[in-house]
Amino acid sequence: MSDNITINRNQNSPSGVRGIHPHKFTLWVAIGSICMMFAAFTSAYIVKRNQSKWLDIDLPSAFWFSTIAIIVSSITIHLAFKSFKAREMSRYRTLITITAILGIVFCVLQFFGFSELKNHGIQIFGQGSNPAASFLGVIVGFHVLHVLAGVAAILFIFIKAYSSKVKNYSIVPIEMISVFWHFVDLLWIYLFIFFMWIR
Repeated sequence: MSDNITINRNQNSPSGVRGIHPHKFTLWVAIGSICMMFAAFTSAYIVKRNQSKWLDIDLPSAFWFSTIAIIVSSITIHLAFKSFKAREMSRYRTLITITAILGIVFCVLQFFGFSELKNHGIQIFGQGSNPAASFLGVIVGFHVLHVLAGVAAILFIFIKAYSSKVKNYSIVPIEMISVFWHFVDLLWIYLFIFFMWIR
């Protein structure tokens, strides 16, 4: 049996006035700020790589698998959003659950990637660390924090999706989370390619 659900499709503003929803505006401002931060990180990386002690680091295999995981998760959250709009709540719950799991898998694989580097004698932080490894740790670490923030938001709507049979809420939250998740996906792809080619 399908859920009894009423979806508020007014995506512009709470009062129905045409224009961008204030929460969406805040999200886009945040995304712009994050882009500037990572642009600064990668620019500093390019400048510092001319140092004599700079180490060329081959990305660990776990980073490749994490890339696959986050790309698939971007697909599942897109399908979850479409299912939500179509009121296919059972499918929506399944897809948002898969997305949350893939987000956690991504973060775990990132941890394994750094462990793999350490096993190869590459110290990320602390005594004996190389500037290249430290930059890698900072940039990837900050990205993982943003992914974890996305996972937390997904878990929130995941709990909300299972909380009651009768629902009456806006489509805006799932749309915003979907946009943010696609953003962290594209950001990782950019960073992955950056570290592959700019060494």
